[in-house]
Amino acid sequence: MSREILSMKDIVKCYDMGEEQQTILDHIDFSVREGEFVSILGPSGSGKSTMMNILGCLDVPTSGYYKLSGNDVDHMEERELARIRNREVGFVFQAFQLLPRLTAAENVELPLIYAGVNASERRERAASMLDRVGLSHKMEHYPNQLSGGQQQRVAIARAMVTQPTILLADEPTGALDQKTGRQVMELFQELNREGRTIIMITHDEQIARNASRIVRILDGKLTEEESDV
Repeated sequence: MSREILSMKDIVKCYDMGEEQQTILDHIDFSVREGEFVSILGPSGSGKSTMMNILGCLDVPTSGYYKLSGNDVDHMEERELARIRNREVGFVFQAFQLLPRLTAAENVELPLIYAGVNASERRERAASMLDRVGLSHKMEHYPNQLSGGQQQRVAIARAMVTQPTILLADEPTGALDQKTGRQVMELFQELNREGRTIIMITHDEQIARNASRIVRILDGKLTEEESDV
C-alpha cells in the first residue's frame, strides 16, 4: 500500500459576505495516496476552485486540518505557504500562464530560479523535462510560436521540473480543442504510470474519467466517489 501524502480532515472554508457568512467548503474529508490520479469533479460554484486553492497552499481553511507530505499547512503564514508551494506542488493552469518574453526552456526554468538552483543545472533539468513532454525541439521557441497543446506541455514540464509531491491541474484542457485535450490527457496518464501523483480539477465528466478515481463536489460537500473508472 502506497503512503498517504495528503490528508484533509473536517475542512471548512467560509467568507464574510457583508453581515452574513457564506460556507464554501462544508466539512470536507479527503486524502490522496502516492501515485494516485484523482479528479475532483463539480460544476461552477460547487467549491472545487476553493478546494484547489487550499490543496495548492494558495489559501488556508477557516477550520479543519490539512497535512501535505507531513507538513501541517492548515494555518501557515504566507511565507511558509510559499515555501511549501514551491517545494511540494506543481501547478498546471487552464490558461497556461507562460511568460511571453521567455522561451520554452526559460519558462520551465522559472521555479528552479525561485528554488535557488544554479544556471547550468536549471538548463539541464529544463531540457530533460521538455524532452519528457516531447518538446526538446522547441526549447528556444517563444509561447506565441507554439500551439495551444504545445504551450500546455511546456506548462506541464514547468510544473514537474522541481519534482513536486503532487501535480495540481486546474481545468488543464479547458483552452484546448478536443483532439489536443485528449493528447494532454494521454500525457497525464503516462506521467501517472511513471509514478506521478496528479490531482485534476474539472467540470467535465469525460475529462474526469481519465483519472483512476473521481471525487464529486457539490455545494461544498464531497458527495460521491468512484474508483478504477
